[in-house]
Parts: sequence; structure tokens; C-alpha cells
Amino acid sequence: MYAILDIETTGGKFNEEGITEIAIYKFDGHQVVDQFISLVNPERPIQPFVEKLTGINAAMLKSAPKFYEVAKRIVEITEDSIIVAHNAVFDYRILRTEFKRLGYKFEKNSLCTVELSKVLLPEQESHSLGKLVRSLGIPIADRHRASGDALATVELFKLLLNKDLDKEIITSTIKDLNVQYNDKLQELLKDLPGSTGIYYMHDKEGKIIYIGKSKNIKKRINQHFVATNKKAKAIQNEVARISFEITGSEMIALLKENEEIKRHKPKYNYALKRSIYTHALYPITDANGYIHLKLLKADGRKKHIITFSNRDSGKAFLHKISEIHGLCEKFTGVYEGKGNCHKYGIDECAGACIGNESYEVYNTRVREIIEQFTFRNKNMLIISKGRDTGEKSVTLIENSKFKGFGYFKLNHQISSLEIIHSLITPMHHNKDAQHIIQTQLRKDRRLKILPLPS
Repeated sequence: MYAILDIETTGGKFNEEGITEIAIYKFDGHQVVDQFISLVNPERPIQPFVEKLTGINAAMLKSAPKFYEVAKRIVEITEDSIIVAHNAVFDYRILRTEFKRLGYKFEKNSLCTVELSKVLLPEQESHSLGKLVRSLGIPIADRHRASGDALATVELFKLLLNKDLDKEIITSTIKDLNVQYNDKLQELLKDLPGSTGIYYMHDKEGKIIYIGKSKNIKKRINQHFVATNKKAKAIQNEVARISFEITGSEMIALLKENEEIKRHKPKYNYALKRSIYTHALYPITDANGYIHLKLLKADGRKKHIITFSNRDSGKAFLHKISEIHGLCEKFTGVYEGKGNCHKYGIDECAGACIGNESYEVYNTRVREIIEQFTFRNKNMLIISKGRDTGEKSVTLIENSKFKGFGYFKLNHQISSLEIIHSLITPMHHNKDAQHIIQTQLRKDRRLKILPLPS
């Protein structure tokens, strides 16, 4: 859990400032689960420049609760949480100082989104909250008020969690909040969502030992815990924590799983350490000049049109496009017996079902199919479901390369290539990622394709 907060103060001498407003959003890594927002009577004057900056004045604070009156609520909402703030050194110091005045020792681990953004968003010219969220297209309301700044920090932190490909934030969190369970597996299942996403199983040191993807994370992990095979038993014995990321989009879950396994090489992930496809479609020109579409075992040395997880899915695809586009089944390698040729009164297929069509005309139709399904010369955005209502995901394909994915709520965030690059969590283009994208575009009609903005 994270307690993402922002504090407005009176200004003044170091360690003599008082809190005028505080906002805390309890964030479980995916959504806000609790919040506390309040003006606070600082019992001391506000510096004029601070009053002008925040709009908070003495009259507004006259009937506001004093800090000791809200202290218990602050302790409750930050329990078992890591403090997160933009310039956490300042906010955490102010909070500790106020509690110290009450004789209470307030000790928490903290994360600073300024420092994190310098590491994970190094290309940004400024890492101040206002300029940073503006360049990322993150909406911010009530600037220099605690609630507005804290909510913007929540959205920024979500983005930083996605950008943290080495999972250093999650790993440190698990170490900091390590607890003992009486019934470990049941406790681990308790707060998991029934949503589409990716999950990570960690050992007691925070190291990732297994990564998986599912349309229902809780159900899938429960299957791990009730299985009795050797691998499942080993995972059950070693797992100490489970973290997860809701992706909304199944394609992004698959892409992220593929990337993360290759990056982290978890000890219990065997299958995805090898290629996830076995067959591919290749264009082969015969002696008469006609292009054949041949389904063959995948060969990384040859340029393919599209890949398939197995031979059966490749054959089904060829049958479908032969029917839709009027291709000769002999030329697609799925000819069985009479194929389509009996429609033309021909007993044996030898490509005769194309009638008097020349190879130039026939090949034009074939090339249109190749262009439709190949990954060459592609510059596009793939829009899909987001993690919650009002949000959408975007996958970036630039110069025929998969660049990564991100999330947006406002359409203007994908109208500029510069903002898109800032939102995107960068990922590696490889043949497995290309296979996932091509397969999902073929299967999922809900995916929307947009041209890349200039």
C-alpha cells in the first residue's frame, strides 16, 4: 500500500512551518481505496506569498480542525503504507515535525516521485510537478492545493510504476512491508482482483520467481495454489508475496508477460523462455509466376508474413482467407482432394480455379493480403480497453517496430507523438511480441487502429 500525499504549509522558518491543508490518497498500486482531505488550522500566521500561491487564507482556516484533531485519521490511513510525495523530503519532514510536537514518533518508509521521475523519465526537461504532468498530458486541477496536487501525483505514480521495468519499486516495497502469515496462501489470495492483467510471485527477499498473465488474476493464482504437480508445490513453498498489474487489455497483458519473463528470467517460467509460435506463412513464387502462400515450420532466417502458435491455427487461417479472397487452395497449401476447384467442373486442382486470370492479376490480390497481415511499413496506434472506466490503452507501432504501451484518458494525449512517447512504457521489439500483436489484431475485432500522428 502507498499513502500518496501533498501538504500545503504556512511557510516560514525551517521546522517552524505549520500545515494548512493535507490530502492523502491510499493507493494499492492500482486504484485509490481510501482518502482523507482537510484544511488544518496551523495556529500561526501564513506567509503572504504562500497565501497568494495557494489561495488559502486565515479566514478559511479559522474554523478548520487543528492538527491534533486529525492526527489519528492520518495515522490510520497511512498504516502499513509507504509515503509517496512529489518532493517527499519536504512533505515527510513536515508531517514528522507536526507529530513530534504531539510527542508521537511517526516513522514510515518513503518514495519521492521527483527522484523516481528523474530516473524513469530522464528525457523530461523539468521534473517539477506542474511542468511534468503538463508534458505528460496528465490533467491537474486546483494547482497548489493539496487535493489537486496529490491526485496528479497519483496519476504520475501510476505511470512511474509502469515505467519501472526492473520492478525496483515493487521489490523494495515488499522488503519494507514483509509480514508473517498464519495461512499464507489464503492471505495471498485475499485481495487479488478478478481482472485481466499480469501477476508476479515473489520470494521473501522480493525476487520474482514466477510471472503469469490471466483474464482473471485471482482465479488463475488459485489454480496455482490447488495444483499438486512438482512445479506448483515448489512455487507454493517459496512464494511470500504476490504483486499484480491490471492491464485491461488482454493484448497488453500478453505483451507485458512476454517482455517481463525475458527481462527477469524467473526460475519457474519455462515455456516462454522459448519462442511462442511454431509455424509461419511464407510467400513462394512458382515457375509460372504465381505467388503461393505456404504454411511451414517457422524459420527465423526467412521473412514471413504472419506467425501461428500451431499448425492447426495456420491451416484455419488459410482456409478462411482462401474463401474470403477467392484464392486457389492449391496455391495456399491447404488443398485436400477437389478443394474449391469442383466449383469450376475441374476434377483435379492445378491452379485452374483461377480461370483465365493472369499471374499479375492473381498476384495483386495475394499482395493485398500480404500487405494487410504483414508487419512491414506499419506506423500506427492500437487502441483498446484501459484499466478502469474512462481510460483506454494505446500500443505504439513505429517504423514497423513495437515500441511499447501506455494509458490515456484524454484524446489530446494521443494527438501528439511527443506526448505519446512520454506516456509509453518502452518495450523491446522481438518476434514473439510481433506474433502476439498480429494474432490479437486477427482475433479481437474490438481493437481500434489509428494512424500515427505527425
